Amino acid sequence: MKITALGAGGFACTTQYHEVDTAANPAGPALEAALAANHFFDAAPPAANAVGADLQRWTIAVDADGHRHSISFVQDGSAASRPWEALLARILAA
Repeated sequence: MKITALGAGGFACTTQYHEVDTAANPAGPALEAALAANHFFDAAPPAANAVGADLQRWTIAVDADGHRHSISFVQDGSAASRPWEALLARILAA
């Protein structure tokens, strides 16, 4: 399974890219479990109600078994984005 996280925005308007191959990464099984726990493949993206040019916007995409699913969210600490922010932290730490 390949997981990618792409972020853009913030005060400096930076772009960040992180990729994890769960088969090759020691954190892979834990990431796959976190995806399942968050029902990633069934999830609809959170509503993008956040306003602010300084907010980081992220897309997490997962390629697994020939299928691709992605969600995009604004990293604003809201209840809607909190589960995705926690998942993102795990991806970035892997």
